[in-house]
Amino acid sequence: MTAVIGWQVFGRFVLDHSPSWSEQTALVLMIWYVFLAAAAGVWERFHIRIEILEQRLSPRGMRNLRIAIHVLIAGFGLVFAIYGTLLAWDVREHVIPSLGISRAFAYLPIPFAGLLMTVFSIGRIRVRLAEKRGVR
Repeated sequence: MTAVIGWQVFGRFVLDHSPSWSEQTALVLMIWYVFLAAAAGVWERFHIRIEILEQRLSPRGMRNLRIAIHVLIAGFGLVFAIYGTLLAWDVREHVIPSLGISRAFAYLPIPFAGLLMTVFSIGRIRVRLAEKRGVR
């Protein structure tokens, strides 16, 4: 994306002609980055959270809270996956004019990231349940 934006700036200010495809390419890449980063945040556990409640709970309560949070995240990811797929399907015949590709390509990261969030959350739930049983 940096290269695309760099080329756009170079074209605009040096060549006095911006490439027609650069802005839309950067936008589509940004959409992909944002949704993949959201899924990575579930995997790496770097999303913002309020720890004051966790600090006041017992270890068992904290574990149960984390399980409940990941159940909600998995549900949210599932909604993303289902409705993102429907959205991408609805716009599949529309074309991004400057790129000549289906607009669905810009919407595909929504269901993809939703699926990843769901899978990652289920993995985190399994880890917490294993801790509950004393396996981990």
